[in-house]
Amino acid sequence: MRNILLLIADDLGRMTGCYGEHAIATPNIDRLAETGTRFDMAFTSTASCSASRSVIYTGLHTHETGQYGLNHNHHHFMTFDHVETAPALLNVAGMKTGIIGKVHVGPDAVYPWQVREESWERDVRHAANRASVFFENAKAEQKPFFLTIGFIDPHRDETRGGFGNDRDYPGVEDRVFSPQAVSVPPFLTDLPEVRQELAEYYRSIYRLDQGVGMVLDALEKAGLADDTLVVFLSDNGSPFLNSKTTLYDAGVRLPLIIRKPGGSKGVENPNLVSFTDILPTFLDWAGHEAPPGPRKGRSLLPILESETLEDDWQAVFGSHTFHEITNYWPTRFMRTTRYKYHRNVAWQLDFPFSGDLYGSLTWEGIRNQNPAMIGSRSVKNYVRRPPEELYDLEADPHEVKNLADNPAHRDRLVAMRRATETWQRETRDPWLYRDGVSLRAIEKHLENGLAVPDRFDFDPDNPGSR
Repeated sequence: MRNILLLIADDLGRMTGCYGEHAIATPNIDRLAETGTRFDMAFTSTASCSASRSVIYTGLHTHETGQYGLNHNHHHFMTFDHVETAPALLNVAGMKTGIIGKVHVGPDAVYPWQVREESWERDVRHAANRASVFFENAKAEQKPFFLTIGFIDPHRDETRGGFGNDRDYPGVEDRVFSPQAVSVPPFLTDLPEVRQELAEYYRSIYRLDQGVGMVLDALEKAGLADDTLVVFLSDNGSPFLNSKTTLYDAGVRLPLIIRKPGGSKGVENPNLVSFTDILPTFLDWAGHEAPPGPRKGRSLLPILESETLEDDWQAVFGSHTFHEITNYWPTRFMRTTRYKYHRNVAWQLDFPFSGDLYGSLTWEGIRNQNPAMIGSRSVKNYVRRPPEELYDLEADPHEVKNLADNPAHRDRLVAMRRATETWQRETRDPWLYRDGVSLRAIEKHLENGLAVPDRFDFDPDNPGSR
């Protein structure tokens, strides 16, 4: 039988030992990487929890599915009823499907896991115990399975600087980190408030790592490890400014570790892959042909053990529209091995703060500096962004020096803009704009001779169409 185990960390980013963050203790995640493939250039489409999870489960970008932002409470973004999802497709393939922990997508009918044990708790021991029961039931039923574990860690809690460390979890070790011992990432500013929050964040990551180890141990104990494709990833970047909710690399360049039974160990894969490739990978592993449709993602199995950059895996695209319902800021990006292009559709709006980041001690410390800086980026440049951004990531890995207006990079800007717009057309993106209007909204008028000025935004000082 061919099984699938998907482990999703919440707001982890690349904060693990195997991705170079050695101040954090993640021995179980690191061990998984040692026994499989670690993708170095894996990208989500959008750095927002529900939206990113929908990309994983559908193989489509959020502007294709309607899961434009967060699913819970008054935000209430939902995947379109007609979209085929991983649990629905793998149910048809004859697998036992289940999810334990965080779900955060909807509606339920579009995501029909047979076993659904939704929880917002951080008790990783309990999650592992429930996974063990699921494994044993699948064995008794003699059915292959697709199980997702949605960890809550290391997401922020509802306090101003906490990460769920204010209680004991039976059977789980608590490790306290000193603020002086943390490693402040380059996309943040080294301030006492930042170090305090990172120390608490590390504790949550340490708990997550134990949970990963417990679930993998349960899989081994059930005798199913040799039949199970294991996938570990994070839904988006770490819950700090310049990362979560942004399409900068700190928000969308994420861990992706895949262990295939009988596969090579310790593979470091340099190919640019997208979370839209994950569902096609699951279907390929399960031997279930992907249904006809708009998915552009591809199975990763053919390149899983590659340690060289393949010709057809050198660019990815992404799509962000909302985080919270009040965080409207549509952006599209194209990322190659060296360059990154951002198309900021509603650039006249200030970039919005999600509630958890606005309320954080980190933001309070940053905004009261003089000058106010988020890493190497000024707060002003973080909040007010131009219609296009272009970065040379070899010279500027943290995307601070915008080259969009640099004449030396004009040809590259135009080429990446055109490639992004081609992708937007292929994916039927409603946010492909000309003259301040969606081209999809006026497509019938265009077919009947409407001429639209070749500019992004409507110009009230020059309103003419000729």
